[in-house]
Amino acid sequence: MNPERTNTLIRDLSAWIDDSPGNRGRDREALLWGRVAKVAEEAGEVIEKLVGMTGQNPRKGRSATRAEVEYELLDVALTALAALAHLRADDPHPPDLLGLLARHVEVVARRADLL
Repeated sequence: MNPERTNTLIRDLSAWIDDSPGNRGRDREALLWGRVAKVAEEAGEVIEKLVGMTGQNPRKGRSATRAEVEYELLDVALTALAALAHLRADDPHPPDLLGLLARHVEVVARRADLL
């Protein structure tokens, strides 16, 4: 894995979403609200797959796999990082999204007394 390539791809995906025909010309704040709300939507998809994996819906039984839950969790993470890229798109230098994530992980680990 090349972190800089991953950062670039996340920023490119974020720009692609912002530049899509449905978003082009839309108010920047409205776009931000949409991008952050999308994180919640993706989280709902994780729950749907988890329900399917664990068979919590008796009518459907076990209808999803662990791989599907993992995929949706990664979608949540990517959607959140792309929303962060959108938030920071006007920065004079492209943000190091994975670096921001790594620093956040360290802050949370310190709060948990793991560091």
